[in-house]
Amino acid sequence: MQDPHAVTSLTALEALYGEVNTNSVLKVRRDIDVPSRDFIARSPFCILSTRGADGAVHGTPRGDAPGFVRVLSGTEVALPDRRGNNRLDALRDIIADPQVALLFLIPGVGETLRVAGRASITTDPVLRAALAEQGKEPATVLRIRVEEVYFQCARALMRSGLWGATPRPAGVPTAGQFLKSATAGAFDGDSYDAQGPARLAANLY
Repeated sequence: MQDPHAVTSLTALEALYGEVNTNSVLKVRRDIDVPSRDFIARSPFCILSTRGADGAVHGTPRGDAPGFVRVLSGTEVALPDRRGNNRLDALRDIIADPQVALLFLIPGVGETLRVAGRASITTDPVLRAALAEQGKEPATVLRIRVEEVYFQCARALMRSGLWGATPRPAGVPTAGQFLKSATAGAFDGDSYDAQGPARLAANLY
């Protein structure tokens, strides 16, 4: 049955929402800055999104000790493929279509980090050895050439109550620090962070 209320055009979609928040545009980067590097280094979990040759999409969980995803440079990260069920959904997808996206989470932190780019699968022995855990090397490593990086605000995790009473770890980059970095220091990150709880609470719904 066809939905008479379906939204099928960009014009119709945009009419349902307000203007894009200026900060949402400012925060997008094409490289990994210091706050992004720190966030990745503290994250024990991410979701890897891929798309296969037949158009099917997959979102697969990846996790290990914080920093298991290694920043190789300002434009590249390495993700070890640990032991699993050998379905290889994501890896099969990457063979067909290298475009991927990563969503990094840190327990207790409302913000998430989104990284998109193009992945390749490698058996580089040096990289595999560097990413070994408990004496076991990953069978392969994903080298992801970064094309887009930005943090996602805390609203979704606040609404979900995902972390419950888990405290925010000290030293995790804040939204204000991300925005200050993205604007080369021209943004008042301290004021933005101080006003954050009230601002987010007023705009959750």
